Amino acid sequence: MVIKVFLASSSGSTAIKKKQQDVVAFLEALKVDYTPLDIACNEENRMWMRKNVPEENKPANGIPLPPQIFNEESYCGDYDTFFNAKEDNSVYSFLGLPPPPGSKQAHAEEDEEQEEEDAEVQEEEEEAE
Repeated sequence: MVIKVFLASSSGSTAIKKKQQDVVAFLEALKVDYTPLDIACNEENRMWMRKNVPEENKPANGIPLPPQIFNEESYCGDYDTFFNAKEDNSVYSFLGLPPPPGSKQAHAEEDEEQEEEDAEVQEEEEEAE
């Protein structure tokens, strides 16, 4: 799975630059493989991004601004949804990636799976009685 981050290399907006830097720095800190795709110098990237951001996620003017994040062809979200996932410690889930082994998320998923297995075993035992 390839995470695609649509960026603008020559944005006049410092807010957009900061958001792009935040996303890229966080992905690099987590050692998540991603592909940066420039929409300022590549018309094909810009058109693909605009076409593939779901209508309900587009701003009122209909033109989504970078950064926009995809997992292959699947839309993950924009900076605001990324930021919320970061705050909730759910970035891997946001990106559609499995959490790395040994992480809090991986332990939480393992605990949840174990609880489900235990509940199934208990139900089977109760039915057998």
